[in-house]
Amino acid sequence: MNSSKKIFAGLMAISMVAGLTACNNTSDGGEGGGDATETTTAATTTAKTVAVNTEELKEEEEDTLESVMEQLQDVELENKTVKWMAHYDINPSSSGASKSVGLEMFERKYGGTIEWIPTTWNTRYDDLSTKVLGGEGVDIFPGDDVANFPKGIISGMFQPIDGYIDLNSPIWQNTKSAMDLYSFGGKHYEFVTYVTAEALVIYNKSTIEAQGLDDPWDLYEAGEWNWDTFKQMLLDFVDEDSDQWGLDGFWTEKALFLSAGVPFVSSDGQHIVNNINDATVEKAMNYQYDLFTNGLVFPREQFAWSEQPAMMGDGRQLFYIVGSWHIEADPATWATEIEPEDLGIVPVPSPADSDPWQGVKLNGYALCKGAANPQGAALFAECNALGSTDEAAVAISDRKAMDDYQWSQEIIDKNKEINELARQYPVIDLSSGCSTDIASITTDGGDQIGMRAALHGYDWATTRESTADVLDMLVQEVDDQLQAKLAE
Repeated sequence: MNSSKKIFAGLMAISMVAGLTACNNTSDGGEGGGDATETTTAATTTAKTVAVNTEELKEEEEDTLESVMEQLQDVELENKTVKWMAHYDINPSSSGASKSVGLEMFERKYGGTIEWIPTTWNTRYDDLSTKVLGGEGVDIFPGDDVANFPKGIISGMFQPIDGYIDLNSPIWQNTKSAMDLYSFGGKHYEFVTYVTAEALVIYNKSTIEAQGLDDPWDLYEAGEWNWDTFKQMLLDFVDEDSDQWGLDGFWTEKALFLSAGVPFVSSDGQHIVNNINDATVEKAMNYQYDLFTNGLVFPREQFAWSEQPAMMGDGRQLFYIVGSWHIEADPATWATEIEPEDLGIVPVPSPADSDPWQGVKLNGYALCKGAANPQGAALFAECNALGSTDEAAVAISDRKAMDDYQWSQEIIDKNKEINELARQYPVIDLSSGCSTDIASITTDGGDQIGMRAALHGYDWATTRESTADVLDMLVQEVDDQLQAKLAE
């Protein structure tokens, strides 16, 4: 492959390492909206994919890469191999999958390489534990896996990153505050290279216009996009007799729950905190229960218990909540079947009397305990963080989004703004990262318990009563284990 094509292969995927996109490299395991078995590379996030374009970079874009790299540290990397363990490879595959701009810069600047240590989604933690305990020097692990923390610290799989990067460096300013979400005992545990909204609201602009409704983005810009206006639009649209349905999407429950700003389980920087009795949690659950009782939630039980996003395309469904990966593909593969010119996106709404909180993905890398090359891991992460924030590099990503996804400049700008909103108002739920027992009664337990129950017709008071004491005990156990580990 000639040099121009190699560089292009790197920059082709910058939309997956920039604030512009939210590529779902790993499934959240039990949270809906993704099947980890379908995820294979950084460019492949669902069963529906688009072939990688291998055209050459424009001359000015090739020059851009060289200019961007001038911001990286001038150091000699003695160990040039970084060991990456995951259920997918971040190196280009023989089938032509793209290389991230971060990897391209890491190779060019430091002569670095990424050695992939394969695992599977179901065995990833067992395999990592075996490697770490065996002293095999695994360096990094996917950071956007919600099951990482705090249990990865308690089990001795991950170590702090603070000694390997300068958090005051301009490269890390965009994600410095986000790293605090994975801060325990005053230490940070993930190289967060970029932050994206975990979900957004998709709508068909033609449907909105035909129904005489206010465009959600116009409401957002006017400061009027909130739970109240969201609900009112659903009330105005839903009419089962006319085959008009409201709110669909397996990501809906979590997105609306976190938009209130308080997760079930969080960290205060030192301790793990159980928030199940928090008034904001109750508010979020009662709002979702209200949507259900008003008939505004798509009745999946009437449609083989499955989503029906294709109804968006012909105007029979109003809102679909999903990750932005859904539209980071050839429009012909979009499950919503919305024409590109009719695509509408907007942040997940929050309560009118609160900040616009967003559930987020903290994309980056966890540093493994006993890493053979922590310096190389840190420099590789730094390359990726730079690629996500440098304006000149992101401009190349914008062009590729137009070419590959048929995105307009309007959609590019809106997606950036949604991700920036998420960066400023991030919410993470640590339930899955505490234990499977905690996850089973909060985030991953099905439609009749925890986070999902209210949107499926189970009142929150009853759900909380059956869960609160057990959750309090389980969270305390995890916190005790964490404190003991941090004290070592």
